[in-house]
Amino acid sequence: MKRFALLLAFLALMAACTHRSEPGWKLVWEEEFDGESLDPTIWSRIPRGTADWNNYHSSDDRCFALRDGRLVLRGIVNDDRAADTAAYLTGGVETRGKHAFDGGRIEIRAKLQGARGAWPAFWLMPFDEEHEGWPHCGEIDIMERLNFDTFAYQTTHSYYSSEFGGGLGIKNDPPHGGTGPIDPDAFNVYGVDFWPDSLVFRINGRRTFAYPRIETDREGQFPFCRPWFLMLDMQLGGSWVGKVDPADLPVEMEIDWVRHYQWE
Repeated sequence: MKRFALLLAFLALMAACTHRSEPGWKLVWEEEFDGESLDPTIWSRIPRGTADWNNYHSSDDRCFALRDGRLVLRGIVNDDRAADTAAYLTGGVETRGKHAFDGGRIEIRAKLQGARGAWPAFWLMPFDEEHEGWPHCGEIDIMERLNFDTFAYQTTHSYYSSEFGGGLGIKNDPPHGGTGPIDPDAFNVYGVDFWPDSLVFRINGRRTFAYPRIETDREGQFPFCRPWFLMLDMQLGGSWVGKVDPADLPVEMEIDWVRHYQWE
């Protein structure tokens, strides 16, 4: 077990250096979270909504921090139900309407605390999504981790693959998601590469899953060749992750950096 842990730590370290060592990729944008506050021309706090994943999103400052060059997003017990009736409060940020990612490779280095009901996620939605409803517009989940899992989910959604929103629900032709191992006690690097014929997902520099464009007469199989905005959020509770255990809170994730590359 000790050797396995050392191997995971080594792989994570090597993945953190991929922007310097891997040929062919040019760094075109990065966020290092080194300032005293987030750049308001890039980032906004995610507002609360009615969807399963954002029942507890809040602008409460306790859910956000910049610490040692890292963005910290927290899930906490709400101690003032008179001011806000939600049982819990969570923090998330997004580049919606401000900064688009158009192809290339996107990577995020982060450390995730575990908790019962914790559901941290990094995901992409179309920059022009207001012109097209979900799931027709597509969705790319770079990382979702549940509870204390030692692996992360990486998933694509579209009208073709989704069983919700009136979609066709074709999940396995081809498979629309996969998983990859993580070191739950360390920083890991989560990424996706955009190619004209596929999306290729990675964890710590290693390929975990690919979703191909296929020849089909069915609608909406590969709506992924478009600009996207990025969402980073600490989620709590929901039908997929299960109930929250308040004894495990607060829970947080630390995001070291976000990097965007283009293939040269």
